[in-house]
Amino acid sequence: MRLDSLFQALHATTDAAYAESVEEHIWDFWLDHPDPAMLRDMRAGVSSLNGDDYESALHAFDSAVARDPSYAEGWNKRAAAHYMLGDYRAAMLDLHHALSLEPRHFGALVELGLVYLALGNEKPALRAFDAALQINPHLVRVRAQVEAIRQRAAGTEL
Repeated sequence: MRLDSLFQALHATTDAAYAESVEEHIWDFWLDHPDPAMLRDMRAGVSSLNGDDYESALHAFDSAVARDPSYAEGWNKRAAAHYMLGDYRAAMLDLHHALSLEPRHFGALVELGLVYLALGNEKPALRAFDAALQINPHLVRVRAQVEAIRQRAAGTEL
């Protein structure tokens, strides 16, 4: 119930600072897990990801999704590691799995759009970005990316 109210607040607000705070609460909710071992794996994976050690991150996130296949954030983070390693197919599969568990995961939708862009497929990237913006209209960089894609499609890119 708490997550639903956070999404409602995120969608309803026009205050950028408040939206950022709500978004942080959503990410905290997604990252939370009752299993301390899972949290250790996730923290280790995020630390490795942030330190550009993508193989170690992948290993940590592999452990997380093996431990709890119903944990959407494990799949989302593993997709990020796959993406950074250039394995776009594996990233896409993990993102679809994360979205099947949490369809409102705007982070997974943004990353899916980035995977499509990396593959040179702007139309599905645009669909993924638009879906993310429907859930979280405060994604400024995503909105700019959408506008750039639409300009290219219209042949009006400066």
